[in-house]
Amino acid sequence: MTASIDTKEQDVLLELEDIHMSFGKVLALAGVSLKIQKGEIHSVIGPNGAGKTVMMNCVNGLYRPQKGDIFYKKQNINKLKPFQRAQLGIARTFQKVEVFGGMTVLDNIRLGRHIHFKSGLASGSIYLGKTEREEIEHRTFIEERIIDLLEIEHIRHKPVGMLPYGLQKRVELGRALALEPELLILDEPLAGLNLEEVEDMARFILDINEEEQWEVTCLLVEHDMGVVMDLSDRVFVLNFGHMIVDDTPDKVQDHPEVIKAYLGEEDMYLTRR
Repeated sequence: MTASIDTKEQDVLLELEDIHMSFGKVLALAGVSLKIQKGEIHSVIGPNGAGKTVMMNCVNGLYRPQKGDIFYKKQNINKLKPFQRAQLGIARTFQKVEVFGGMTVLDNIRLGRHIHFKSGLASGSIYLGKTEREEIEHRTFIEERIIDLLEIEHIRHKPVGMLPYGLQKRVELGRALALEPELLILDEPLAGLNLEEVEDMARFILDINEEEQWEVTCLLVEHDMGVVMDLSDRVFVLNFGHMIVDDTPDKVQDHPEVIKAYLGEEDMYLTRR
């Protein structure tokens, strides 16, 4: 029994311990604790204003918690800046698409590879030897793995600002994958997509998580409960900054406090009559 527990602890990739975050008198996170195992799709759900995006911002360094600790691979990362966390293997997509509209799809995705470039200014200026080989390797990674995975070969040279919203979401995901993350934070990746685009994005998330060449742990924030329950290994529920439950999808969707948070007490009573 003890060996089993130790193994589970060893597999913890990300841990949040008693995180508090407030803005003035607004309490966004109140003592939030969470453990995410390697290889999971661990979803975070809750009503609007529950503190989900604030929690993600604390993980990737946009916010620094006023109390509590964040550990990544057992290392305390509280004081690390966002780019330093990216170097450790934490990538992020955003609730609202954050792409460079005047740049091509390829150039947007290439930006995600910058932390992997090792060549210095001198060798880069003459583009020979090590620098040339390195760029060819990065280009191959982008074109053979990311472009193929996301099925965006046909738009690779188009300016992102001219693309439909659903394709822009794919490009943003591709840029995050270019970092080769171990932990990928997906903040409402399905928001604003039509049914076909939702199905495609859900498939991409599963492929990223399950395929041997990726095997990325995913921290997913999403409002589409159908997709959350289908994709997730575990679901963490927030309401007004407080954790309600962290459990398997089956147990979460039947939890009375979760139903109450989404429907309200009166509606919950009506659904049980």
